[in-house]
Amino acid sequence: MNTPPPSPQRRIAHLDMDAFYASVELLRYPQLKGLPVVIGGGRRAQDEDLQAQQGERPPHKIPVADFPLLKDYSGRGVITTATYAARQFGIGSAMGLMKAAKRCPQAILLPVDFAAYRHYSRTFKDIILDIAPLMEDRGIDEVYIDFTQVPGGQREGGRVLARLIQKAIFDATGLTCSVGVAPNKLLAKMASEFNKPNGIAIVFEEDLQSKIWPLACRKINGIGPKADEKLQQLGITTIGELAQKEQGWLMDHFGQKTGAWMFDAAHGVDSRPVVLESEPVSISRETTFDRDLHAVRDKAELGAIFTRLCEQVAQDLARKGYVGKTIGIKLRFDDFKSVTRDLTLPDYTLDAATIRHHAGLCLKRVPLQQRLRLLGVRVGSLLPLAEHQAGLRQEAPRAPLQTTMDL
Repeated sequence: MNTPPPSPQRRIAHLDMDAFYASVELLRYPQLKGLPVVIGGGRRAQDEDLQAQQGERPPHKIPVADFPLLKDYSGRGVITTATYAARQFGIGSAMGLMKAAKRCPQAILLPVDFAAYRHYSRTFKDIILDIAPLMEDRGIDEVYIDFTQVPGGQREGGRVLARLIQKAIFDATGLTCSVGVAPNKLLAKMASEFNKPNGIAIVFEEDLQSKIWPLACRKINGIGPKADEKLQQLGITTIGELAQKEQGWLMDHFGQKTGAWMFDAAHGVDSRPVVLESEPVSISRETTFDRDLHAVRDKAELGAIFTRLCEQVAQDLARKGYVGKTIGIKLRFDDFKSVTRDLTLPDYTLDAATIRHHAGLCLKRVPLQQRLRLLGVRVGSLLPLAEHQAGLRQEAPRAPLQTTMDL
């Protein structure tokens, strides 16, 4: 009687692109490599001037001295990302540009270019899918990959396959990434941070005590600042110290669900599968203004921004292949208080004018005496476009929805 071969060990990889937005910008401006560079805010007059002054000169030939500096920035924008050279000054994502200017005034400031980032995101993910088809998309710059059954996925714990993917992405794009390979998603995500940038880290179950337990509790994806503060108040600073606590004790202090999850996480237990297709809940666009805007005195400017956001959401829906029927807005006032409003349409849509009209109706339900610092537009209750079109073919044709423009 033949004994079946043993099942291969589960090997899950977390791949994280290194300083993704900044790295894409350095492909365009290789002369900025090694320098502190900050990407944040929208396109500004200085950025337009830079392009106009260069004439026919290609981007990689622009002198470093011609780029705008962070010290000359004025406004409210926030950092999207920064190069590793800039991070050494304590600069990080979501930090205000004005605050960052105090820490590193000599940093070069570039505007975000989401079209370029999305292009490179699609490119590196297509490369991964060609090599290892079981991939979970976790955002513009990170994915989980199931190495378990992929050729090379078990060799050296997954290092061989990780190296192959790294090289394929670099050869095609010039971008680097860091990969962690472990028995599950929880440990793989932690491992991908071990050897950044352009590193590979391999973790086995027997490495838990030596590689995972010495880490701070915050390294567990899901333990945020508040939970970490409470853990420290209880005398727990490392994952190893957390693992020494009984499950019941953790449930008493953090609740039944969270306590049980913390216990499992500290012991490296995570049974979540790699999800190959995840349907988005909603698609949205929002922008923070460089200065607070007033609904009356800045009506024209607000109206133009509002229309552009709706058009961008419509383009995102079309590109991703969805329609939606819940239209919503998000406002943040100058006192940082936020409000949302939404309404549900009788029919699905991805039409920009329809989104604009109904988002405008939502806007009319909000008192607008205060100045605004942020405006967002959202479409929810999504349905794949192909599924929607198939349903329409089975129904009698309806009269088109009339729309008007307001605000």
